Amino acid sequence: MRFLFRPPADEAAGLLVLPWDQPLEEWDDEHLLEVPQRGISRHVVRFVTSDGTVYALKEIDERLARHEYALLTDFEEEGLPTVSVLGICVDRPDDLPAILVTRYLEYSMSYRYLFSSRRADHSAERLIDTLVELLVRLHLAGIFWGDCSLSNTLFRPDAGSVSAYLVDAETVERHVRLSPGQRSYDVELATERVAAELMDLETGGLLPDDIDPIEMATCLPDRYAALWEEVTREEVIKPEEQRYRIAERLQRLNELGFDVEEVELISIPDGGVKLRIKTRVAETGQHRREFFRLTGLEVGEQQARRLLNDLRSFRAYLEQRAGRTVPETVAGHRWVTEVYQPIIDAVPVDLIGRLAPAEMFHEILEHRWFLSEKAGRDVGTTAAARSYFETVLPRTPKEMTTPSATVGLL
Repeated sequence: MRFLFRPPADEAAGLLVLPWDQPLEEWDDEHLLEVPQRGISRHVVRFVTSDGTVYALKEIDERLARHEYALLTDFEEEGLPTVSVLGICVDRPDDLPAILVTRYLEYSMSYRYLFSSRRADHSAERLIDTLVELLVRLHLAGIFWGDCSLSNTLFRPDAGSVSAYLVDAETVERHVRLSPGQRSYDVELATERVAAELMDLETGGLLPDDIDPIEMATCLPDRYAALWEEVTREEVIKPEEQRYRIAERLQRLNELGFDVEEVELISIPDGGVKLRIKTRVAETGQHRREFFRLTGLEVGEQQARRLLNDLRSFRAYLEQRAGRTVPETVAGHRWVTEVYQPIIDAVPVDLIGRLAPAEMFHEILEHRWFLSEKAGRDVGTTAAARSYFETVLPRTPKEMTTPSATVGLL
């Protein structure tokens, strides 16, 4: 057998004791970890944990494993929203298929789990929009998915919304640029698969009665076309409108979750200019990078947007109290140590891990707004957190995350 793992190699050391010489479906339960929110796969997929990290193992043909390993490696380096690959095991005895090893995407859920969970508050329409956004991102990067579906996507809560991540790259093709025909065919395949998946949800009684699965799926091409037009269209603007129109367009793209890589202005005969924008296909990052710069915390894009608002409010409070300007980096450090971290540290031991810390803090801010509206005054973050820990967080299913990293299965 041979193992091909991405550096640092020591991360994979704990995995080497697994029974790689046996078919994956025959592995003993003592080696495996149950992940209730996993999706459906046409391959044998198992989950294990080592040194506090959870990994997904998928048994597939070696050619496909190498193909997917190479693509996911490139995608991660480019910052695309996909799962993170660790390596592959090949040349297994008795002509066994290869095994692809990826890192489990913490706090992620399958579409079926989103609809079956007691906590599910994400509509089918919102899920379709999230999937469309992911497909547009991939197409901008010259990626033909070939198997776009809800099953091949993981969804992760992000400040009341959800972010989508590509999971399965077996059928993916990489091109310099996709033709309109390639994009259209990929959207057509996605529409067929989503229709079947929504019909399956309907059969299982998981789809709301007012949702027609076929009607919902067939709106996917129009949603895709509208978003593609928004992020790629060229527009002609008058010289006197140039400054604010460009700023307006860039802000709109940022709100849609796309970063701008290049702005090109082309003079035209009537004295105006043609605006051409090249969008960056990496995972949204404007607010996330800003928040990391100020706090050193890695969070989701929408989480960063929401938490930045709280940080700025805190900075304004500091400046009012001090009667002078407070540098944003100073405010960021004090917000973490005086506001954010005390709340995270106060989470009851039996509730730790129900949600990602940033997502939980976002919900506490939402809870604070609700309580303040009810009381007719600002109740404060500390009081809102106590109420949240008592009344809201206990209702969050334990299955929202993987089991504690202290579980020693290897």
